[in-house]
Amino acid sequence: MSVCEVVKGLKPYQGGKPISELQREYGLKHVVKLASNENPLGVGQKTLEAMQKAVSEVDRYPDGSGFELKRAISNYLDVSEDMITLGNGSNDILELIAKAYVCSSTDEVIFSEYAFVVYPLATQALGATAVVTKSKDFGHDLEAMLLAITDKTKLIFIANPNNPTGTLLSDEAVHAFLLRVPNSIAVVLDQAYFEYLDHADRAIGWLAEFENLIITRTFSKAYGLAGLRVGYSISSEKIADYLNRIRQPFNVNHVAQVAAVAALGDQSHLVRSVIANNNGLKQLEQGFDKLGLPYIPSSANFISVKVDDASKLYQQLLELGFIVRPVEMKNYLRVSIGTPREISDFLDALKSLL
Repeated sequence: MSVCEVVKGLKPYQGGKPISELQREYGLKHVVKLASNENPLGVGQKTLEAMQKAVSEVDRYPDGSGFELKRAISNYLDVSEDMITLGNGSNDILELIAKAYVCSSTDEVIFSEYAFVVYPLATQALGATAVVTKSKDFGHDLEAMLLAITDKTKLIFIANPNNPTGTLLSDEAVHAFLLRVPNSIAVVLDQAYFEYLDHADRAIGWLAEFENLIITRTFSKAYGLAGLRVGYSISSEKIADYLNRIRQPFNVNHVAQVAAVAALGDQSHLVRSVIANNNGLKQLEQGFDKLGLPYIPSSANFISVKVDDASKLYQQLLELGFIVRPVEMKNYLRVSIGTPREISDFLDALKSLL
């Protein structure tokens, strides 16, 4: 029995090491996980109560159309429900988009160096050609991406804020970029960390201007629902119709839908989460400054710091019960924002190792 060659060449996505796995490996009782960009405040109380009620209803299939959640997103963003596609996390949406636009091995997908690892995975899984442009100051070089466009280009991925670097493109730069991309090429603006920004939501307004634009967002980060896996995209009604044709039925479970609706209705928890994140970023930056460690200024809920030997330090931190994230950038570790105590303990551990 044989499988497709492209499948043989794939390397599975590696999430952050689970706390339970580290406890088993090293016999640790207390573990601090700062690896997966999760919300340290957890789930809001209103959302938790809605989830608990929804659990008693899991004997029924979820609403395949996601009516209530789409309506909630529609009201929140002031967009048509027909512009929304729901996914099992925004990863699911990204893969749906790739399946919709990449049709042959000669098709090209453009994304930046040091961008979200799902972009190359989705491209390679379809046997398409990945066109990786060099980064600029650890972020996207939009001019280089424009120069990389050919008649074979079908799809462009842009993460803003970017993961794992945390860099941010200005709205003006992204808008100018969109003006220069042919309408025949789909552009994904991946805004998984959008809620941590402190400026107006201008991207939604661009959907009326650019019929090839697809915006993706998630409830996994600022809303604290990483374990439920629920994300969505906003696009033209035409694109949303195509994506909904190929998505799996019931791809967002009932509890996730109920929780996401409740999370949107609890903006006070979102505000607290953003404030906690801003404070945590400052705490880590000040700690790195004291240790003389350079880092990439971040607009998300994580920060990447440069050390002398990232692989060695990563392992040493694991043995002390601290999980951070190794990344593709040489000698950088990505550290998620935790609680003040978790960050303080991490910085103490880092100091002892350095």
